[in-house]
Amino acid sequence: MKPVVFDKDQNYDREAEILKVLGHPIRLKIIAGLISEACNVKKIWECLQLPQATVSQHLALLKNKGIIEGQRDGVEVYYHVVSEQARQIVQCLFTIEGCGGRKND
Repeated sequence: MKPVVFDKDQNYDREAEILKVLGHPIRLKIIAGLISEACNVKKIWECLQLPQATVSQHLALLKNKGIIEGQRDGVEVYYHVVSEQARQIVQCLFTIEGCGGRKND
């Protein structure tokens, strides 16, 4: 077994920020959905059955933190995940064999 090593000089600010942002159930659901396909706001709030304003606030935070980006297609904006770290974290959480993710309760 390897000895435990703590690196006091390593900066984990970006990783901690991603974990904080992903720590909200609605944002976690949004990212999990956007991993499978890019969606517009209307589809997201319809699928999650949440008010449009609520979804927009969460999308704005995810966008400001560099986790998602929007791509305009006419009047619609389609969001997709751009942070590979966030993608891997969420995929790990929901992979049964992967990282000890939870099974359907």
